[in-house]
Amino acid sequence: MQSPLFAHTEQQTQERWTLQNPQLLRIALTGHEDVLARKGAMVAYQGLMEFDGEYQSAGQRRSRRMTGEGLDLMRCTGQGTAFLANLGQYLHILDVDHEGLTVDSAYVLALDSSLHTEVIAVDSQYGISGSGKYQLNLTGNGKVALMTSGTPLLLEVTGQNYVNVDSDAVVAWSTSLRVQMQSQTQSSGVFRRRGSTGEGWELSFLGQGHVLVQPSEMLPPQNTDVAGPRGHYGVGQNQGNAWE
Repeated sequence: MQSPLFAHTEQQTQERWTLQNPQLLRIALTGHEDVLARKGAMVAYQGLMEFDGEYQSAGQRRSRRMTGEGLDLMRCTGQGTAFLANLGQYLHILDVDHEGLTVDSAYVLALDSSLHTEVIAVDSQYGISGSGKYQLNLTGNGKVALMTSGTPLLLEVTGQNYVNVDSDAVVAWSTSLRVQMQSQTQSSGVFRRRGSTGEGWELSFLGQGHVLVQPSEMLPPQNTDVAGPRGHYGVGQNQGNAWE
């Protein structure tokens, strides 16, 4: 049998975490360390592998209900190779170390089970109830695979160079950065979206670190009221996005 498909056979490597291609993650397990992956992300595996739903404590379930932030995970164990993907999104492997990583859980594909996750709040500088956002802090030593829609942009933040990012496009940032959530407006009403530009909430990053941005913003779902007063004030837009 002959076909151009033979250019896409499995890549042989000694690395535990590798990208088979930009949209497919290959993880090799030896039975010594488990990997947590997004439920339903397995597309193929080889060897003696098991996939079990990850238990959530009562505190984790309560936090998920209150904040909307959290991970629906399965535990991957055994000896073999697992291939993970999600809707053809672009994948990126990061090493989490002492610096830590803050990430929107919607963009996490997989992580080493040795990493610790904690839900934290990003509060609006205006102090308006409900206008903040919750994110996940990843700490410890291990790897995490993030997903983006398209090829992302990694921005460096320094003492002389702070960065503003659209809240619908940000994926993750260095935990060491200071962050403020703000609404760019042209009126005294902070809920009013920015004139006719369609821009709304932004995050401002200061300090030393990096910010990961994807070249995409989630579109309003079907049947969303984006016209009239509701759309003008952003009501009902970007539902399903982490930044509702």
